Amino acid sequence: MQTISPTRRIERVRHELHLRDVTVTRIERLSPGFVAITFGGESLANFVSLSFDDHVKFMVPDSSGNLQRRDFTPRHFDLQRRELTLEFALHEHGPASQWARDAKLGDTAVIGGPRGSMIIPLDYDWHLLVGDASALPAIHRRLEELPAGSHARVIAHVNNSADQRQFASAASLDVQWVHSHDDLLRAVRELVLPGGDGFAWAAGEASVMAQVRDVLLTHQQLPLASTRISAYWKQGTANYQKESTHG
Repeated sequence: MQTISPTRRIERVRHELHLRDVTVTRIERLSPGFVAITFGGESLANFVSLSFDDHVKFMVPDSSGNLQRRDFTPRHFDLQRRELTLEFALHEHGPASQWARDAKLGDTAVIGGPRGSMIIPLDYDWHLLVGDASALPAIHRRLEELPAGSHARVIAHVNNSADQRQFASAASLDVQWVHSHDDLLRAVRELVLPGGDGFAWAAGEASVMAQVRDVLLTHQQLPLASTRISAYWKQGTANYQKESTHG
């Protein structure tokens, strides 16, 4: 059962929590730092993800047999085929990254959630999407969802320029790639935002996102209700729990 409680223009939808046993059905290397892995299984028959900002818990045992949980964006879901695609960043360390490096067809995993969705309308005059590599799957999904006639500005940080990607979107896009946190903050500060009713979404490392939030609210003077800032990870902290601020 789903319950909806609107906050201004945002809809918050709660989902029943399910744990799903899934099997690897496809593996695609996207770039040196990313791999897309598609999972299948009848357990996905009741899977639902209503927002690009959703996250699921991906669960695999580590080398000691302890179950590790990491948050991932549902990059794509095909209900008819019962297939869910997640993108994995291939870090040097971490159980999920190591699992993805070694993954092969037929491997199994457990996926939980999403617990809920925060649905951000598509009909804003403009959309600003800011993030580091951890936010790329969500940014890419959002851009695919935007209709023709939409206007989107993307500021994305990757350490390796080989991980830059072409975004598919019907929207009019302005994409800026940067290669450090400082450059990301500078680009957000130097933005000249268009007039009209827009929405700014940002996600990435916790301390950087705190600074992005300050720039958007104080320097750019966006209202809190027109922003959503998510800390997807925190430097030096394993299994960090995603945190968000919004209006």
